Amino acid sequence: MERDVHISRAVALARQAVGLSDPNPRVGCVLVGPDGQVIGEGHTQRAGGPHAEVMALRDAQARGLSTVGATAYVSLEPCSHHGRTPPCADALVRAQVARVVVVLMDPNPLVSGQGVARLREAGIQVETLSPQHPQAVAMRELNMGFLSRMVRQRPWVRMKIAGSLDGRTALDNGDSQWITGDAARADGQRWRARAGAVLTGIGTALDDDPRLDVRVIDVARQPLRVVLDSHWRLPPQARLLQTPGEALVYGLADEAGRDAAAQRHALLAMGASVHTLPADASGQHVDLGAAMADLVHRGVNELHVEAGARLNAALIEGGWVDEYLLYVAPKLIGPGRGLATLSPLARVADALTLRFHSVEQVGEDLRIIARPDGRDQF
Repeated sequence: MERDVHISRAVALARQAVGLSDPNPRVGCVLVGPDGQVIGEGHTQRAGGPHAEVMALRDAQARGLSTVGATAYVSLEPCSHHGRTPPCADALVRAQVARVVVVLMDPNPLVSGQGVARLREAGIQVETLSPQHPQAVAMRELNMGFLSRMVRQRPWVRMKIAGSLDGRTALDNGDSQWITGDAARADGQRWRARAGAVLTGIGTALDDDPRLDVRVIDVARQPLRVVLDSHWRLPPQARLLQTPGEALVYGLADEAGRDAAAQRHALLAMGASVHTLPADASGQHVDLGAAMADLVHRGVNELHVEAGARLNAALIEGGWVDEYLLYVAPKLIGPGRGLATLSPLARVADALTLRFHSVEQVGEDLRIIARPDGRDQF
């Protein structure tokens, strides 16, 4: 059915905005003329640039084709407010399209049905898909971070862990290169590219000196690199401060000594941003809730965590992890470092129960995506 083909194409175009449109959602648009021929296509560009609908209208104009009486297949409800760009709903009205098919409604309080209402007020026929439609589900998955930030006012937190079949991420001496294979590591980079920010802790930063950038694929922007460094120990020569893109270091606000102040100035001199946060209940670490709130303020939709066992445990036990991205190698290592230093349980019944979202072989390894039950229902 042609309608389904165009809907699928709009969602496929939206995928092309991954790594480009943040903090805006990933949206695609297909314009189809009254004769059933595609006359324009587009997807959302960089923040501040044109949205999918405008790109599709420009495409039709560049082809010398009229949009009067056309149908617009849009993967997310057209915006109705003035942000960095004018409302897309108004652009469709001016283009005199006759019909708009919306794959997924936008929960942004500045839109949230107002885009559809504006189109209908202009006499445009609007069809919205059921939330259970396969392409609507696909759009939710593609924009889970944006939806999370709009609805829950927190990023969608994805924790990436690579380990052996017996749950080890490294030997006791820290050696972990390489437990998983080339294909799994490249796949992990693609997930990293999806994120608005990549988070690690000071332990991993000191032990492994990671770069935390995207290297195996070309990207329009590098994710923000974030380090939780409560006591301001990150050395200015750390590799994550040397690579293209931006770095942000969180530390405790009450670390006011001369050494802490000098360290902050050294990080600033390297081009990093520094931000002080209050302490958690222990008084020893930055408050994770305050960090999440600040990341939301910075427009981070998806937060990709690549950290060590202690920070992993803090995030898990704090209820912050929405999704686990696990790469499991067919290797048995024996004694070594675990996935997370979780507190002991008295009963198996008290264990955190996850739901497998997908299981797929990547090279020689397994990629498991698991979520706490119901976490993606918002």
